[in-house]
Amino acid sequence: MGTKQDQGKTDMVGKALRLLVLLGDQPDGTNASELSRLADLPFSTTYRLLGSLTRNGFVQLDPDSRRYRLGLRVFQLGQRVAHAHGFAGAALPVLQRVTETTHEATLLQVVDDDRVLTAQKVDGPQKYRITSDPGGHELLHSTSSGKVLVAFSEPAESKRLVAELDLAERCPNTITAREVFRQEIERIQQRGYATNDEENDPGMRAIAVPVLDSRGIAIASLATAVPAFRYSVDELTQFVPLLKEAAEELAVRLPLH
Repeated sequence: MGTKQDQGKTDMVGKALRLLVLLGDQPDGTNASELSRLADLPFSTTYRLLGSLTRNGFVQLDPDSRRYRLGLRVFQLGQRVAHAHGFAGAALPVLQRVTETTHEATLLQVVDDDRVLTAQKVDGPQKYRITSDPGGHELLHSTSSGKVLVAFSEPAESKRLVAELDLAERCPNTITAREVFRQEIERIQQRGYATNDEENDPGMRAIAVPVLDSRGIAIASLATAVPAFRYSVDELTQFVPLLKEAAEELAVRLPLH
């Protein structure tokens, strides 16, 4: 039989899980006061639990509206439990159709704690395959998906990422200068897609477009990744119309709204 201290910890875990369940019923998010009322918890307890959940990636706080919503850590856990359903499952047929046309790998990726999380991937029929599997992380500034997600984030978040990301060098082509990165993001915002010219992995190139919600904010990115010996960056742009059409379909299909 557990001690009162153990029971208290268990009770707090239950309260935290209750908050996550309630946030799952609020797709547009809610504030701490309303969540406190819905959970029938003191505001101080709710606020403390939300702080802990936010720090650990289970909850996301919009700094402007002060509204909380489920974080991508919840999605990542769900990905491991039920990969064939939900977000990844809804996207799979679309990614498969893109790969049938390009004969190259197609990836659906999202932002997770200042990194890129691969939510779904379909490999091409070629023997040479990429290594970014579902559940894996990459850097934002050195990948086409990461750059397009930075460019089409909420404006305030996009500015923060441009100003604060650690522009670590992955390859000789990686953008590591702050002003160069800022200019790259501006170009992406203007043209609607991002490229990666051996910036994250030697010998690999990619092109990505945003999957946009009704406000024009990226909820995910859709990318085609290829070995550099098969396509130049200019040649990759032929896939932009196909990717944009698929992204529009994904914007309707994906449950993350």
